[in-house]
Amino acid sequence: MPKQDHSYFYSFNKLDYVQGMKKPEGCILCHLRDHHKNVENLCVHEDSHFLVSINLYPYNPAHLIVFPRRHVEDIREYSEEEVSALHSLTSRFLTVLEDLYSPKGFNIGYNQGQVAGASISHLHCHIIPRYPGEIGISDLIGGQRVLVEDPRVTRKKILNHLKNRK
Repeated sequence: MPKQDHSYFYSFNKLDYVQGMKKPEGCILCHLRDHHKNVENLCVHEDSHFLVSINLYPYNPAHLIVFPRRHVEDIREYSEEEVSALHSLTSRFLTVLEDLYSPKGFNIGYNQGQVAGASISHLHCHIIPRYPGEIGISDLIGGQRVLVEDPRVTRKKILNHLKNRK
């Protein structure tokens, strides 16, 4: 059997966050909204519905998060007014990022639920500037591709499936 290569992602500045050393009890985004003294404030915009902050652990320079003032955990909880405000705010900050960083594209979206990658339950929308030559978020984080299944296992599954269909 060939030697397996194990690749790891390293984010040395995130250990305190993961271990809960820097964050106070409760929701980190609610604390940010409330200007809690133990939360680093990287907000660049606040209005009656949303806040926009630089992501403390960005995938790319100028990685923003947009989150509602009220603590919601599901996109379906947004009011129509919030949906409209979010759309306008996202459009505004796309233009800001284009003016300042000249990205060639953006990833815009949510990780809703822990199994989907949401490390913070307070719903927030990511705006990640993208540049030529990048492959994906995993490549940005660690320079490696993340495969959740060994390609040899995938091959066996497909071959077995094809064999059983004859």
